[in-house]
Amino acid sequence: MKKKKINEIFYSLQGEGMHTGTPAVFVRFSGCNLHCPFCDTRHEEGIWMSNEEIVEAVKRHPCRFVILTGGEPSLQIDEDLLHRLHDAGRYICIETNGTHPLPAGIDWVTCSPKGDAPVMLEKIDEVKVVYTGQDVETYHKQLKADHYSLQPCSGLNTAETVAYVLAHPWWRLSLQTHKLIDIR
Repeated sequence: MKKKKINEIFYSLQGEGMHTGTPAVFVRFSGCNLHCPFCDTRHEEGIWMSNEEIVEAVKRHPCRFVILTGGEPSLQIDEDLLHRLHDAGRYICIETNGTHPLPAGIDWVTCSPKGDAPVMLEKIDEVKVVYTGQDVETYHKQLKADHYSLQPCSGLNTAETVAYVLAHPWWRLSLQTHKLIDIR
């Protein structure tokens, strides 16, 4: 079984998007096919772990929610990992840029498209865009989802993002509440 490069696994509250405030185990993968200037993952860091080791680390925490994030988790996840997490009673969420197809078995898909990179996903629950003033209506028109969220970039353009959401009410404001309340 191929090992995956894991930046960190930790327990906290989801700070963004539709599941804000939900206790979750975060499995942060190292590596990404896009290199966004605002990314908060140190891709050079990480340890190689098997699916079994990842699941054992997740099981040390007392919650159902697991969030696969990165970097870009779609570069490394596989159906075996998802199957093992489900067997452990976990609800699996992924935060992905959407540039690679996903294996079957993910319960909640948050797609955070970046620039002109093509989105290759068939199922999206939530589109969450880091807003820097770019045209986001293309995402709303082309990506079918139940929820659409705009998130200020590092909290630096919150007023601009709020104004955009008020003028375009099909978007919802998503703040990085974990940063606001100083948790991981």
